Amino acid sequence: MSANILIVEDERIVSMEMESYLTKLGYNIISICSDADSAYESAISNPVDLILMDIYLIDSDGIEATSRIKKIKPDIPVIFLTAHMDEDTIERAVAVHPEAYLEKPFNRKELSIAIRIGLNKNNIFEKDNIIVGDIYLDREFSFDNKTKQLICCNEIVNLTKKEKKLLNLFLDNKNRLISITTMEYEIWPDQFSSATRRRSLISRLRAKLKHRFIETYSSEGYIFKV
Repeated sequence: MSANILIVEDERIVSMEMESYLTKLGYNIISICSDADSAYESAISNPVDLILMDIYLIDSDGIEATSRIKKIKPDIPVIFLTAHMDEDTIERAVAVHPEAYLEKPFNRKELSIAIRIGLNKNNIFEKDNIIVGDIYLDREFSFDNKTKQLICCNEIVNLTKKEKKLLNLFLDNKNRLISITTMEYEIWPDQFSSATRRRSLISRLRAKLKHRFIETYSSEGYIFKV
């Protein structure tokens, strides 16, 4: 089945590149919008299976646009695109229940995986080969302890070396507090600790886990709750 995708992106070059790539993958691009109002009109008047939504549009807000759309079509999967995500933006974004976040600049593989994860929500695709790990995290996520791979919705999630190391640390200490000192020593044993570096790594892994599991305990550390 060819899924119908709506692209909401005010950077013309970015939207054109996505359209070209997704068309080659067999997706049908319903429309390309650059503002919230046209995105809303297109989303509610067309059979859209998934929306790629830029958070920071030139004259409007992608999160607000998503909220308006979901009042009419609450089950439509939305993937947020953004150059940066501060804590306030994350909280606002989480409230409208997106399927994934892609931080610009993202690569084509990340885009393809995020879309397949989003489409899986409403069973747009039926998969013949099921990929699942031996460590169950929730209905979407699992971890293969043999290959050390994170799996979401039948897709392997691309992780950097540091993200894999952090995830393994969390999985070895599920539901237990990992102190900031312990985390920084385990991830960067030969370097001085850096709050900025640690928070950046946590933020990237959180995004790939769709902002699940990792809970922050201020000035103490983190708990990976499953």
